Amino acid sequence: MGQGAVGAAGALSLAGALSLAGAQAAGTPLSLDLGGTIPPGGDALSHGRGLDCWEVRKHNSSEWCRFIRSNPDCRLEGGFLDYLQGVFCVFPPRLLPLAVTLYALWLLYLFIILGVTAEKFFCPNLSAISTNLKLSHNVAGVTFLAFGNGAPDVFSAVVAFSDPRTAGLAIGAIFGAGVFVTTVVAGGIALVKPFTAASRPFLRDVIFYMVAVFLTFMVLYFGRITLGEALGYLGLYIFYVFTVVLCTWIHRRQRGEGLPPPGSWEPGEEYRPLLPSQETSLRILTTALSPLDYRKWRRKPWYWRVFKAFKVPVELVLLLTVPVVDPDKDDLNWKRPLNCLHVLTSPLLCVLTLKSGTYGLYQIQGVFPVWGLIMLVGSVLAIIIFITTSNEEPPKYHCVFAFLGFLASAMWINAAATELVNILRTLGIIFQLSNTVLGLTLLAWGNSIGDTFSDLTMARQGYPRMAFSACFGGIIFNILVGVGLGCLLQMTSSQLVVKLEPDSLLVWILARALGLSLVFSFVSVPAQCFQLGKAYGVCLILYYLAFLCVALLTEFRVIRLSAA
Repeated sequence: MGQGAVGAAGALSLAGALSLAGAQAAGTPLSLDLGGTIPPGGDALSHGRGLDCWEVRKHNSSEWCRFIRSNPDCRLEGGFLDYLQGVFCVFPPRLLPLAVTLYALWLLYLFIILGVTAEKFFCPNLSAISTNLKLSHNVAGVTFLAFGNGAPDVFSAVVAFSDPRTAGLAIGAIFGAGVFVTTVVAGGIALVKPFTAASRPFLRDVIFYMVAVFLTFMVLYFGRITLGEALGYLGLYIFYVFTVVLCTWIHRRQRGEGLPPPGSWEPGEEYRPLLPSQETSLRILTTALSPLDYRKWRRKPWYWRVFKAFKVPVELVLLLTVPVVDPDKDDLNWKRPLNCLHVLTSPLLCVLTLKSGTYGLYQIQGVFPVWGLIMLVGSVLAIIIFITTSNEEPPKYHCVFAFLGFLASAMWINAAATELVNILRTLGIIFQLSNTVLGLTLLAWGNSIGDTFSDLTMARQGYPRMAFSACFGGIIFNILVGVGLGCLLQMTSSQLVVKLEPDSLLVWILARALGLSLVFSFVSVPAQCFQLGKAYGVCLILYYLAFLCVALLTEFRVIRLSAA
C-alpha cells in the first residue's frame, strides 16, 4: 500500500513551486526536467530554484546544518520525522556513521511494520471484500489490490510532477517500480507458489501494459504531453478495467456458472453455536488484544522469540486500530467489544495519519479540532453498536468492518512507507545519489514495498493468480493514472501542453528495460503452457539484477551507452 504516498513530497521545495506558478502565469511553457539532478554551482541559482539538497555533502561539514535549514529543497513535508535535520543538525559530523546505522535499523523496523500489516490485516480484509462483492481473483487483483497498492505511488507521482526538479523522480519511480514488480515480485510469486497462470487474463494484462509503455515511450520521444494524451492515459485505464470485468462476465456465462453463492456472509441459523458463550466482554477484549500465543511461544526457538518480541508492539497497536474480517472463520472474527472500539480508533487513525495529521489537527471554525469531532461521533456509534449486538453472533452489517479495516491497514502501510521513503531519500542525499538513480532504485523500491508484501503474502495464502494479476494490474494503474493525472493537474486553461525533457540516458534505459521484460513474459509464459515455476522466477530476478547493474554503471559513467 503503499506504498510511499507522500514520500516524493519531501523532494518538493516552496521556492520551486512558486517559480513554477509564476512561469505558468506568465505563459511560459511548463517544462519538466527528467534528467535527474541540477548541475552543481551557479546553474541552480541562475534558475531561481535554490541549491539542490543533494549538494549538501559538497560543503564543509560545519555548514551542513545551515544548508539544510536554509534550503527549501531540503524540507521533508511528508512524514512525521525530519530525517535530514536529524542527520545533519542533531548528530555531529563525526557521528554520521552512527546516524546512518540508526536510520538503517529504523528502516528494518519499518519493513517489519509493513510485513505485519500486509499479512495479518490488509490481505484478510481484502479477501473478505472480494468475497462480499463476489469478485473473481482476476477482477479483485486489478481493482481493489491494484488501487490499494497503487494509490500511494500515484499520489507521489502527482506531487513529483508538480515541480520540474522532481519530475525525474516520478518517471524513475514509475518505470523503476514497473521493472521491479514485473520481474522481482512476479518472479517471487512463481518461486513461492508455482502455479498455472490464467491464459486469457495474462495475455490481456501484458498487452495493455505494453500499450501503456509504448504510449509513454512515444511521449518521451516527442518530449510533450497534450491534454488529449493525458486524458487518453486515464481513458485507457478505465477501458482496461471495463475489459477485465467484461471478460470475467463472459467467461462465467460460457461456463454457465452465474454469480457465486453468498457464502459465509450470511451467518444464519447454521452459525449459531450449540452452547451459548459464557465469555464476558472484558475477557473477549483481553483475548482479542493479545498478540502472543503462549503455547506456540514455548515451542519456538529463541530467534523466533526475539523476532516476535520486536513485532509485539506493532501487532498490539494494529489490533487496537484495525478491524479484521476473516471469511475463513466461523464467526468471521467478530469480537464485539474490540470491534466497537475500532469504530472509534480506525477513523481516528485515518485522520491522524493522512498528510501527517494535517487534516486531523485542523480546527473547525478555529475552535473544535477534527480529531475531537471524530472521537465524538465514533464514541456514539460504538455505544449504539455495543447495545444493539451480542458477543455470540456477528451483525448483518459486519462486512462493513472489512472496508474499514482495509482503509485503516492501507493508511498504516501508507504512513510506514512514507517514513521509509523519506529515510531512503535522506540516505540518497548522504551518499550523493542523483534524482534518476534515486527514482529507479530507492524510491521505486520504497513505492513497491506494499506491492511486494501484499502480493507475496497473497501467494503464500493460496491466491497466486490474484497476486500475479495484481503485479500487472497495479503497475498499469500506476503508469496510466500516475502519468495521466500527474500531467493533467499541471495543465491550465492557457497551457494545455506539458513539455518533458528526458535528458538522462537512464530514462530511455528504463523504458526499454520495462518493455523488454514485458516482451520476455509475453513470449516465455505461453511457451511454458502457462505453467509458471521456479525457473521462470529465477530468470526474472536475474533479468532485474542485470538491468540494475547496467543502470548503475551507466549512471556512474563506468560504461557509456549511445542514446541512438
